[in-house]
Amino acid sequence: MTTIKLDPGAALLLDALHGAGHAAYAVGGCVRDSLLGLDPHDWDLCTSARPEQVMALFGEEKCIPTGLQHGTVTVKQGGRLYETTTFRTEGAYSDGRHPDAVCFVPDVREDLARRDFTINAMAYSAEEGLIDPFGGRDDLAAHLVRAVGEPERRFEEDALRILRLYRFAARFGFAIDPATGAAARALGPHLDCVSAERIQEELLKLLAAPRPGSYLEPAVLAVVLPELEPEKQPERFAELCRTIDRIEPTAENVPARLAALLCPLGEAGARKALRKLKCSNALTDEVTALEREAGGGAESFLLGHESGHSIARPIACGNRVPPQRTVLGETPGTPNTTLTVQAKRLLGRYELPTIQRLTALCSARHPEQAEAFAALRAEAERLTAENACCRVSQLAVNGRDLMAAGVRPGPGLRQVLNALLEAVITGQTPNEKDALLAAAAQFSAS
Repeated sequence: MTTIKLDPGAALLLDALHGAGHAAYAVGGCVRDSLLGLDPHDWDLCTSARPEQVMALFGEEKCIPTGLQHGTVTVKQGGRLYETTTFRTEGAYSDGRHPDAVCFVPDVREDLARRDFTINAMAYSAEEGLIDPFGGRDDLAAHLVRAVGEPERRFEEDALRILRLYRFAARFGFAIDPATGAAARALGPHLDCVSAERIQEELLKLLAAPRPGSYLEPAVLAVVLPELEPEKQPERFAELCRTIDRIEPTAENVPARLAALLCPLGEAGARKALRKLKCSNALTDEVTALEREAGGGAESFLLGHESGHSIARPIACGNRVPPQRTVLGETPGTPNTTLTVQAKRLLGRYELPTIQRLTALCSARHPEQAEAFAALRAEAERLTAENACCRVSQLAVNGRDLMAAGVRPGPGLRQVLNALLEAVITGQTPNEKDALLAAAAQFSAS
């Protein structure tokens, strides 16, 4: 018999349910992850007990009635939360997303039959072992994602399962069952009935996978992000996918991967697409900042266009730069102060995490310049650790100091502060109060 080490809190709740005469199991993702040797993030339970029986058994102080109409009660145990759902079958899905009605049933196998994929349709209890009526364990061993029963029916019930298919396959690096994949591509248009928030959530989880590029199905993306025209421009879309896969798969880099995906749209187009997906303002601003910098437009600090500063032209997206040139116009490893100046300018505009994502994005788009982008990132990290002066707020003087020294208030005061910052960034003046006041006097006199 297959044995799974149950989470202690889940084991206590299952024992209590069994002791009260109810069938109960760990179910879904926690069983799947346990069989894969992974540490489950959440432990969901299913039981023959009705919601009111669960609440009576564990007490109202431990229970949260999160979805009584669907049979779900969240139970607090040992500082963790456990979703506990009554075995159920589901009626028709008129909106293509939610069941019109649910019917509580006594058999866990009936409950498992309504689930999306075989690898998620397994249950476990210490007494009975693994309950696997649809071959989920075999599909795990075969590295395969396959729908439970008829794939068309599963996707017609809930179109979000189409995105979940690619997300699960990408997360584990699994293949997709041919019939399941064909149904997902054919029914992709049904995603138009899914809320933008849920689509966004699944898309971001997909982009967090180790190598999501090969799981970004053009037929599905054509519905979710038609602006990309993935089916009309397959070569361009394939290159986007390769770029995404070259970005290190960390949670922090998801905005960089999203920026890579939206690259053809430019800053304005990306912002419009992100708003359509109901992304947060913070994520939207981050992704569009990456687009602005990596795209090399007139607002790009990375390319040195702003404020009249010329920070060696050669960077990220310009084909006019010879391949041997790098971010800074120097060969890698050449000692120069331009690297420090450019890193300081970027830190004057962006926080370090944005710069780290930006250099990851640019390296992925232009792997031949990866060493130079890595050097820029390392320099930004060094300057941040040393609390180097990169912004007016970090100067050893402020506006009050300058006015006390005779600088008149008004626009000229800000100009003097900016000039002092520039002198510090370029190494002409140390960030020391006396030296800055002396320099300010010269600026004011001129």
